[in-house]
Amino acid sequence: MQHEIVKSAALLDKNGNIAEPGWARSLISRYSRADIKAHPIRIKEWDYYLISNDRFALALTIADNGYMGLISASVLDFEKPWEQTTSVMTAFPMGKYNLPETSAAGVTSYTDSRVNMRFEAANGVRHISCVFHKFLRDETLEAELTLTDEPRHSMVIATPFEKPKAFYYNQKINCMRSDGFMRLGGKTYDFSKEDSFATLDWGRGVWTYDNTWYWGNGNGTVNGHRVGFNIGYGFGDTSAASENMIIYDGTAHKLSKVSFNIPADSYIKPWTFTSDDGRFEMDFVPVIDRAARTNALIIESDQHQVFGRFTGKMVLDGGDVIELKDFMGFAEKVHNRY
Repeated sequence: MQHEIVKSAALLDKNGNIAEPGWARSLISRYSRADIKAHPIRIKEWDYYLISNDRFALALTIADNGYMGLISASVLDFEKPWEQTTSVMTAFPMGKYNLPETSAAGVTSYTDSRVNMRFEAANGVRHISCVFHKFLRDETLEAELTLTDEPRHSMVIATPFEKPKAFYYNQKINCMRSDGFMRLGGKTYDFSKEDSFATLDWGRGVWTYDNTWYWGNGNGTVNGHRVGFNIGYGFGDTSAASENMIIYDGTAHKLSKVSFNIPADSYIKPWTFTSDDGRFEMDFVPVIDRAARTNALIIESDQHQVFGRFTGKMVLDGGDVIELKDFMGFAEKVHNRY
């Protein structure tokens, strides 16, 4: 079943549960933190931007996970290959970051003596800035980017959990054109809107304690057309809808179920992706495994975000086949107890 939400209404009912589970082409259900009935320590809100091209990428995160805040940046060089991720954690923000209740407008920011990170959205344009001191040894990471030409459709899903008052509301915006730079250690990486694209992962919700998720995403051009995809599964009750979608020239093409076929003995061996309806069939050759593991008493996180190249086919709603060849993107498996 793929239930599409087409009418604007409050995301949560009076009990703090998802009023209408399903997927949408925009952020049509209205999120309000005040409507949540769970304790603030359980609320998780984040904005994650990935800006990339075939040669390098920058990822930035501002997350309020209730008992823990996470400010993180990753620099990836696909040609070497090489990556560096550096994070700052804070205790018990519980809403103090004031993350916006919509992705369309507002400011998400964090500042301390080491980091100044800011995401601003207004009038269809997004401005991204970051200064991260001692990002790599004594080197400072600097970045300034402008994101434009946002597609009219995006992947939006409202997912309940079996546990009352737990839910996940998520938007993935693909294919935003990106212009700007990042600088690290005397080297400047220039992003051009001709070949660099951004994805926003905008998440708000109340999660259960122990979850594993699978997520994949990619952006680029095929024969002059902007093409993006979002695939994933693994948490909550997804009987109403999956989060699998193709974005082609700004238009959403909804997919059913996609399976991640990961080698049991290594994340850097080739993967495959298969779908129940034959509309997403891919080989995937990894380039970098951005792996991170944390185990601190009741908090555990085991993450493998693998960047690499997709080759295969995607089928649009009307039956047209889009062939991908060495199309840069990523796929991940993450297990969290938090």
